[in-house]
Amino acid sequence: MLHPSYTDLMKVVNKDVEEGETKVVNSRYSIVLATSKRARQLIDGDVPMVHAKSGAKPLSIAIEELEEGQLKIMAENAEEAEALQAETEEAAEAALSEAEA
Repeated sequence: MLHPSYTDLMKVVNKDVEEGETKVVNSRYSIVLATSKRARQLIDGDVPMVHAKSGAKPLSIAIEELEEGQLKIMAENAEEAEALQAETEEAAEAALSEAEA
C-alpha cells in the first residue's frame, strides 16, 4: 500500500484551489505522472527538495516532496505557456545578441 494514499496526495495538491475552481489533480493518473517525472529528474542528478533517508528510492523521494508541498503539479496548459514563454525569451535574447554584433 502506498503511504501516503493517493487521496491524501490529491488533497495536498488541491489545497489552494478555491471552491468552484477546477482542481489541479482529478485522478491518480496525474499523481503517478508527476511523481514518476520527478523521480526521473532525481535519477538524472537533480537534488532532492526534502531530506531523503539514506538509500531512499527516487520515487519515494518524489512522493515525499509532493506530500510536503515542495513539488508542484501544474495544469497542462500552464506548463505549455511556460515553455512557450521560455522559447520566446531565448529567441529575443538571440535576436538582441545578433543586433549588437
